[in-house]
Amino acid sequence: MSVLELTDICKTYMVKPPVEVLKGVNLNAAEGERVAIVGHSGAGKSTLLNIIGLLDVPSSGSLTLAGEAIEGLSGRARDRLRANMLGFVFQDYHVLGHRTVIENLELKLAINSIPLKERKDMVDRVLGQVGLDHRGESLTRLLSGGEKQRLAIGRAMLTDPRVLLADEPTGNLDEQNAGTVLNLFDEQAARGVAVVVITHDERISNWADRVLHLIDGRISQ
Repeated sequence: MSVLELTDICKTYMVKPPVEVLKGVNLNAAEGERVAIVGHSGAGKSTLLNIIGLLDVPSSGSLTLAGEAIEGLSGRARDRLRANMLGFVFQDYHVLGHRTVIENLELKLAINSIPLKERKDMVDRVLGQVGLDHRGESLTRLLSGGEKQRLAIGRAMLTDPRVLLADEPTGNLDEQNAGTVLNLFDEQAARGVAVVVITHDERISNWADRVLHLIDGRISQ
């Protein structure tokens, strides 16, 4: 069953002259599928990721997430879908170094308005899944790069998203830590989460179920 569908997505930035970044992109991801999107700098990868992540809107075309059409939704409805249906993992982790591992996770739950009484069990579950249960009280700035990325994945997993979006998640990692990250993605895919990764990393291209090439604003298999 498809949980993400993009049909004829175009994006033009209305500058002088107008810049057409995406040119009729068609893309889908099924439950449990691991999809890699590969493209050179300037191909439109970041724009595509922002549209899939509901952080930007296309100029034309349609996007459906878990069966819900995005076109015409209010900003609040888009925020709700993003919080409940999507998880994000970035190359540079985006964790708060002056907070503990647990505090980083609890902050995500607070932003999502999860009741206090539910947070501890959710945090404990995720810490165990990503192998950081022994680091819960550690300041995040003291973690290794691999641990920070595991924390970022744990944060994305907290609310059981239907789609996990990752932007160069292994770009800063050595072979061992990259393998750990891909194993965590495998576990999510086994649970039915669609994992969509934008990357230059050949390791991910070899790992994915399907590799799509974004070339000059268009997708090719």
